[in-house]
Amino acid sequence: TIKSNMSDDSSTSSAEQSVKEEKEEEITDLSNSDVCTKYQEASKIVNLALKGLMEQCVVGAKVLDLCKFGTTIIDTQAARLYTKKVNGKSIERGVAFPVCVSVNDVICNHSPLASEETEPLKAGDIVKIDLGCHIDGYISVAAHTLIVSESADSPPQADDEMGNVAVAAYNAMLVAAASIKAGNKNTEVTETVNRIAEAYNVNAISSVRMHQMKRFVIDGVKEVALKAPTADELEAGEEKVDECTFEQAEVYAVDVAMSTGEGKPRPGILRTTVFKRNVEANYRLKMKNSRYVLSEVDKKFPTLPFTLAHFEDERGARMGVTECVSHGLLTPYPVLHEQKSAKVAHFKCTVLLLPSGTTRVTGLEMPGYFKTEKQPDEETQKVLTELEDIAAKKAAKKAAKKKKKKAT
Repeated sequence: TIKSNMSDDSSTSSAEQSVKEEKEEEITDLSNSDVCTKYQEASKIVNLALKGLMEQCVVGAKVLDLCKFGTTIIDTQAARLYTKKVNGKSIERGVAFPVCVSVNDVICNHSPLASEETEPLKAGDIVKIDLGCHIDGYISVAAHTLIVSESADSPPQADDEMGNVAVAAYNAMLVAAASIKAGNKNTEVTETVNRIAEAYNVNAISSVRMHQMKRFVIDGVKEVALKAPTADELEAGEEKVDECTFEQAEVYAVDVAMSTGEGKPRPGILRTTVFKRNVEANYRLKMKNSRYVLSEVDKKFPTLPFTLAHFEDERGARMGVTECVSHGLLTPYPVLHEQKSAKVAHFKCTVLLLPSGTTRVTGLEMPGYFKTEKQPDEETQKVLTELEDIAAKKAAKKAAKKKKKKAT
C-alpha cells in the first residue's frame, strides 16, 4: 500500500495530518505502470518456463519430472525479482497455476503425484503444457502444444488431423486475443472461435473458458465461452456465460482447446490434484486430515490454484481433500479427457488491454510441423494477415535497432 510522506512541520493542521496518515488506495490495474511491469516480468518467466519444458519433452521423460522442472524454473526466476521488502513484508511471487503436462487424449489439468506416475513420454505423443506465474499477485499464464520427436535430429511428424486441430486452436487464440479489446463483447469472441473451428472441421472443447484476471484472482467474473452451451448441456448443469463488455486496463487469459472429436470432455481414471480455495466458504471440518489440508492451504495457497504434490504429507492430503471439496471449501480442477481416438490441441496466452491496444505478453510460436491444407474464412484471414504485418514491422524495427547499436 502506498503511504503518503509524513511531515513533522508543526504548522500542518491536524486535519491535513490525518489525511496524510491515511493510506492511499492502491491502484491494481494496468493504469499503474508498476502493475504493468509486474505483469510483464511474470510473462517473461512464463515464456522461459514454456521454452525450457519444450526442450525437456523427449522420449523417456517422466511427466512428474517435467512438472517439477517447470515449477523450479518459475520459483527460482521469480525469487530473483522484487527482493526488497515493502512495509516490512516480502512481495509474494511464484507459481500462479501449477505446471500441468497432459498427454494425448488428456486435455488439461494433469499434474501427477509422486505415488501415481504415468508412463514416460514416447515418440509421437501429443503434449499440452499449461502453467502460470505471478509477481505480487499479478498473474500471467500460457499453454502450448507439441509432439515428441524420436530424436533431436528428426523433427516430429504431424498427420493432417493433428495439423488441422493445432492450426485451428492456435489461430483461434491469436484472433480471439486481437478481438478482446475495449468496447467489444465476449459473445463476439465466442462467435469468432466457433467460426474458426468450423473452417478447420474441428470442435472447441465446450467446458474451457477464457477469464479476466485480477490481482490474486485467476478466474475473474468476466468470462468468454469457447462455444455456447446447447439446450441439453444447460439441462445437464452447464452454466451459460453472462454477456460482458471488455474495458481498458483489464487483463485476460485467452484459453483455447480444440479437438478432432466431439469437444465434450469427460472424466477419466487420472486423479484430480489441482484445487483452489473457495475464499467465501467456511465449515468446521471433522477429519484431522481435512483440517491439515485446509490449514496448509490457508497458509500457503489462500487464493491461487495449487497441486496436492506441494504437500509434505501426500497421503494425508489425498485423504483430507475429499471433505474439503464436498463442503465447497476447495474448487477442483478435474483432469479432463477426450475420446481415445481424438486429437487435442491447447494454446493459451495472456493479453493486456493497454491504451495503445491489446498486447499479447505470453505464448510461443506454433511449432512449424503443424500444417494444414484447410483455409480459414475470409474474416479470420484478414485478422491473421494484419497480425503478421504488425509482427513483421516489429521484427524489422528490432533488427534496425540492433544494427544501429552494433554500429555505435
